[in-house]
Amino acid sequence: MSSEQDQLHIVFLPFMAPGHMIPIMDMARLFATRKIKSTIVTTPANVNYFAETIQIHTQKDGLEIDLLTIKFPYDEAGLPKGCENADSLTSTEMFSRFFKAIDLLQQPFTNLLQKCQPNCLVADHFIHWANSVAIEFGIPCLMFHGSSYLSRCITYNLLQYKPHKNLLNDSDTFVVPGDLPHKIKFTKSELSPYDKKEGPIFLLELMDKIRDAMKACNGVIMNSYYELEPGYADYYARVMGMKHWHIGPFSLYFNRREDNEAFHRGKNSSMDINECTRWLDEKEPDSVIYVCLGSMSNLSDAQLHEIAISLEALGQNFILVVRSKDNKEWVPQGFEARIVSREGVVSGVPMVTWPFHAEQFYNEKLVTDVLKIGVPVGAKKWVPRVGSHNITIGNKEILNAMAKISIGEEAQDMRKRAKECKEMARLAISEGGSSYSHLSALIEELKAHKR
Repeated sequence: MSSEQDQLHIVFLPFMAPGHMIPIMDMARLFATRKIKSTIVTTPANVNYFAETIQIHTQKDGLEIDLLTIKFPYDEAGLPKGCENADSLTSTEMFSRFFKAIDLLQQPFTNLLQKCQPNCLVADHFIHWANSVAIEFGIPCLMFHGSSYLSRCITYNLLQYKPHKNLLNDSDTFVVPGDLPHKIKFTKSELSPYDKKEGPIFLLELMDKIRDAMKACNGVIMNSYYELEPGYADYYARVMGMKHWHIGPFSLYFNRREDNEAFHRGKNSSMDINECTRWLDEKEPDSVIYVCLGSMSNLSDAQLHEIAISLEALGQNFILVVRSKDNKEWVPQGFEARIVSREGVVSGVPMVTWPFHAEQFYNEKLVTDVLKIGVPVGAKKWVPRVGSHNITIGNKEILNAMAKISIGEEAQDMRKRAKECKEMARLAISEGGSSYSHLSALIEELKAHKR
């Protein structure tokens, strides 16, 4: 254990959504492996996302990680009791109130920081006021962004050049301007409304605050590695002028099969861990299709039915992860007896991409057009995070996309490239690798600031 006087102490403040909390938890553990005291701050209803993992690694690995809570002001924001996570929001109005509650956390978080006296604050980019709090305490603020460099570069150029303004129809195609490393094409309907300056006023104002905070902070941490998207990492620094550190992918640092590591991340699965792994062990390598559309996507029963039909027709082993639904009318007869579900991340395999919202259409281009390790299912329209949507993709399109990554020479080529990406990721986090070195450089910079 480092002496208390010399030891760095970093406070991590995640945004309250599964896809944001899990990587920040991994990041806190990563810093802790470098003898840095890590403290995660969350709200009472979100403690379970962190508690088991932290307990395992503080006891087993001797890592110094604390978990502190501040009350979530759902009453003051007009939210239902216990509504402390974005995955429970069901309307745009609830989103507005949720972000109001996030803003109301600033003062209690400031009070907590007064007691902690950390040397650095790492906050999710959605917590735009974190930089102001860090300035108040005279410590660096690093913003975490969980997306790709490519998506950040695309958003920047869409806001700079506004190419959609010249399009008459939503289906019209254009190339993203700004001399990006690749020719990236979109239709108008695939763009985030916030990058077109459209949508609810409160969200447009929020995005402006986020961009201002990211420019003003001491740097951005990315859950990526240089070899994955080198041209876009360089563009992010050279053209956009952003100081950044790529120190990922976080999940590879800790995903140890012997510890069932992935099963301690996020929500509990309805499937028993051992039963799931036994089932997988019985299958041939590269023979199982994993389908997971995320915790924030609320598909209609009709759309889920189309997915189920496609999986049945493909005739391969599969794992389908869905949010729990009381209504099971989407399930084909006999379907439940033939499936298992688990939560986890499959890496080093080709993907079928199905973007819905946020920057997912931009990340799709990284997978399908730049890395060429996946095929698009055919989604063509950006949709809001909240609300249930009708059928957007039919079972024939879904089946065709899954067949492309499973069968034939094209599938084998994609699989080869995907495994190469996985190996590059492994090397990046190994000693001397690009992510390992960036993390070391960041720590040295924080130590210099502390002195």
